[in-house]
Amino acid sequence: MSYYADSNDTKIFYQIRGEGEPLVLIMGFGADGNLWDQHVAEYQKHFRCYLIDNRGVGKSDQPPGPYSTEMMARDVVAVMDHSQLPSARVAGISMGGAIAQQLALNQPDRVHSLALISTWPKFNRYAKTVYQNLKKLRVTSRPEDFMELLQLWIFAPPYFEHSWYLLQDGQKDAAENTSPQSTNGFNGQLDACIEHNAVDRLHEIAVPTLITVGDMDIFTPPAFSKMLHEGIQGSEYINFPTGGHVHHWEDLERFNKVTTEFFLNH
Repeated sequence: MSYYADSNDTKIFYQIRGEGEPLVLIMGFGADGNLWDQHVAEYQKHFRCYLIDNRGVGKSDQPPGPYSTEMMARDVVAVMDHSQLPSARVAGISMGGAIAQQLALNQPDRVHSLALISTWPKFNRYAKTVYQNLKKLRVTSRPEDFMELLQLWIFAPPYFEHSWYLLQDGQKDAAENTSPQSTNGFNGQLDACIEHNAVDRLHEIAVPTLITVGDMDIFTPPAFSKMLHEGIQGSEYINFPTGGHVHHWEDLERFNKVTTEFFLNH
């Protein structure tokens, strides 16, 4: 089932799959809710899953930016209101994790428990420059070359060794994509990533929180996740030794098991 929620005149698309207690899923920049598919295959056995297309991607509106993680958290609230969800378990990957932080901070009664995956509380100058550079390179690169660049950032070397053919398929898909993310959406989402800053408020997050990170993540390095762990009292920190930014795909079976067990217990 799929629906649209209205968030201050911006249409936010979402899907519902499975039955049980609600689990809201927030994806990272440049990706729509369908990128949760390999996780929802497990989650939907236990939970009613809400897969959101963030503003700026997929079937949601892609208005001019800049966007902010606070703004995008309000989009999630609009989805929850539209579905009459008083509260839910919430998982966010990368930018989705930054959005989830804002949701937990600004609407604490709406978040039952929280999984923060490959994310950060605040960028340093180096990370901000990386994300600004992506704006420039997307303009000057062929889609397949830009996809290869992203793959080099987000996948760890072990994955390249045994799944190179899948990465090449991803480059081919990028070259043939007739409906790529708009410039408005791409730049707006990157602005939200760059300006996100919740570091001084992390102590306010009081719900059970799981933090997962790939030890080989060069895109949002483990130091960022450790800041989250130190700032959120009682949080659980789980690392994936051979995983990169997308350890949730690289070690899919373990990731699905870890996150499912966390949400079943919290």
